[in-house]
Amino acid sequence: MAKILYVVTGADHWTLADGTLHPTGVWAEEAAAPYEAFKAAGHEIAVATPGGVVPTVDAGSLEPAANGGQEGADRVAKLLAAFTELQHPMRLSDVPLDSLTEYGAIFYPGGHGPMEDLAGDRDSAALLLRALDEGIPLGVVCHAPAALLAAVRDDGRHAFSGYRLTAFTNAEEAQAGFANKAKWLLQDRLTAMGARFQEKEPWAPHVVTDRTLVTGQNPASSAPLAVELLKKMG
Repeated sequence: MAKILYVVTGADHWTLADGTLHPTGVWAEEAAAPYEAFKAAGHEIAVATPGGVVPTVDAGSLEPAANGGQEGADRVAKLLAAFTELQHPMRLSDVPLDSLTEYGAIFYPGGHGPMEDLAGDRDSAALLLRALDEGIPLGVVCHAPAALLAAVRDDGRHAFSGYRLTAFTNAEEAQAGFANKAKWLLQDRLTAMGARFQEKEPWAPHVVTDRTLVTGQNPASSAPLAVELLKKMG
C-alpha cells in the first residue's frame, strides 16, 4: 500500500473585501470522506500544513445543515475523530521534494481556508510543480484549487493553464452568501489563469480528471473524487 499526503490549510479565517475576518478552516466532509476511502483501501496518511499548525475545522461544516441532517453530522464528526493524523501535521516546508515520489498521491481538501493561505503559498506551489513533473496523482476539491494559482513556472507560465478542472463555482459562492463579500472569486481566477473550467449545477457531485489532476466542484464531490484518485494510483 502507498502513502497519501494531505496538504491542508493552516488558516482559521478568510479575509473578506471589507477587511472582515470570516472564521473558517478546512471543510469537515472534504477531509473526512476521502480519509475514509483512503484508509479503507489500506493507505497510510500524512498531513502537512503551512507552519505545521494543527488545522482548524470550519465550525459550519460540522453543523447538521451542512451534512444532510444530524446523522450525517454525527458520521463526519466520527470520521474526523478517527483522523488522528490531522492533529500531528508536519511543516509544509519540511516535505522533502527530492523524495516526493514516496507518496502515491497528494490530496488538498477545501474550505475557505485555502483562499487565505495556500493561494499564495510558495512551499505548496513548489510541491505542486514537483508533483506534476514526477507524475504523482493530485486530488484537489472545492476551494482547494486556489492552491493551483500559485503554481507558476520560472518562465511565468501557470503550470495548470490548459487543464480541464473544476472548483467551487461563482453560482455556489453566491448561494452561500459570499460572492458579493469576497475579494475575488475562485472560478474567475482559475479561468483567468488559463484553466478550462467546467461546472455543473450548484452542490451536485462533479469530478473532472485531466492527466494526473483530479478536481471536485464542492463538498459533495469529495467522496467520488477519492474514488477517482485511488484509480489513478492503480
